[in-house]
Amino acid sequence: MSQVRKSQKRSGTYELVVSLVEALLIALVIRTLLVQPFSIPSGSMEPTLLIGDYLFVTKYSYGYSRYSIPFAPPLFSGRIFGSTPNRGDVVVFRHGDLDFIKRLIGLPGDHIQVKEGVLYINDKPVQREAASDFVGQDPCHSNVPAYSPPVRVKRWHETLPNGASYYTLQCPARVGFGDFDADNTGVYTVPPGHYFMMGDNRNNSEDSRFPDVSYVASDLLIGHARILFFSLEGGGPAWAIWNWPWDIRWSRLFTIIH
Repeated sequence: MSQVRKSQKRSGTYELVVSLVEALLIALVIRTLLVQPFSIPSGSMEPTLLIGDYLFVTKYSYGYSRYSIPFAPPLFSGRIFGSTPNRGDVVVFRHGDLDFIKRLIGLPGDHIQVKEGVLYINDKPVQREAASDFVGQDPCHSNVPAYSPPVRVKRWHETLPNGASYYTLQCPARVGFGDFDADNTGVYTVPPGHYFMMGDNRNNSEDSRFPDVSYVASDLLIGHARILFFSLEGGGPAWAIWNWPWDIRWSRLFTIIH
């Protein structure tokens, strides 16, 4: 009788281990080939994406590179099933050991410049119209305490040459970048196989305007940000479910990212 029980116990343990391994493999395949969740830790993409937003990124949109795989093993070079992203896409890409999220502004061969805060693409100013002010947690400074009093910041509605439109913020010129003036730059010529990325929070985003980021190679693209599925005020941890009734930004749940 005891031998039967031991045999049943071993069988149950084996089935549990197999089920766990299968679940992990399925999750890995989905994460690598289909969809991966990301969270927003900084305000560089405000007002489009807020600190505490959680979103799904489609991995298949631009094909696959080594950076599509967890830990980026050097299994192959280039992209498999690659496709060209569209101007205006909100893109996740690898920068050093980190994943960045920015808006794709410049395609290969484009000339990009910012003059007096206005974006120019191929020597033409991008259409923009004044919009209602952004009102919320301070998007212009880092390390703002959670639940700090709301501030009011100038907001623009910007439309790219292909019709993609979105909102940008006009924070005061940010200090801490030396003599670099992100509102008045030289002309950037995007090289072949690369893209020019910018944050929607124009004066609080370290992006392709800066030498440390520069142009983003096609191989570094991870995916296209598509759906915002969860959002917490103040950027608190999602596992703190006891704060959800007060912290969830209900109006942002399951919205499409533009």
